[in-house]
Amino acid sequence: MDWQALRLSVWLALATALILLPLGVLAGRWLASSRHPLRPLAEALLALPLVLPPTVLGYYLLVAMGGASPLGQLYQQLTGQTLAFSFGGLLLASLIFNIPFALMPMQRAFEAIPAELYDAARSCGLSTWRTLWHIELPLAWRGILSGLIMTAAHTLGEFGVVLMVGGSIPGETKTIAISIYDSVQGFDMQAAGLMSATLLAVSLATLLSTAWLTRRRGPGPRG
Repeated sequence: MDWQALRLSVWLALATALILLPLGVLAGRWLASSRHPLRPLAEALLALPLVLPPTVLGYYLLVAMGGASPLGQLYQQLTGQTLAFSFGGLLLASLIFNIPFALMPMQRAFEAIPAELYDAARSCGLSTWRTLWHIELPLAWRGILSGLIMTAAHTLGEFGVVLMVGGSIPGETKTIAISIYDSVQGFDMQAAGLMSATLLAVSLATLLSTAWLTRRRGPGPRG
């Protein structure tokens, strides 16, 4: 087992999920309630990482983070380091390719909240933020938690984008998925099998968790 790669993967998964938590809640709430004519376009763009081949998405992210790009040059001026093939670049890529995994369950959870509750909140004089805190979040918590679990699990297993953007730098960008690939390339099948079994267990636990969350009656925290 490559413990260094596993620790890096867990840290990347946690950081990605925590950063996408507020962004997913706000974007999911907006998409669930908005009637803006550009909403279908926004949904399509946010879901794009689901259908793009990982190598294609990784290529565009690598170009966007490269030393010749405005973003890459700005990052290098501020930090003195390159954005591509660094943990910072890997985290930025992870945020982008995980957007639909975090956003979609949260959006569906907000869409399931009855419209009558919003009418009641307005009649009671609740502000938008108090409505979000006291009504929407308690009812949508299952979808929010499901999005976080899916995001973390997908981050642990992502290979194509990680390889394109981060490469295989030990302690910096070498995740457990990359370590499995390197182990197979080095004919260390025992290590590859152990790490693969770990990701298999995580994937199974993710599916069981999301199934438990979605089969409950309604979006609220009922027993």
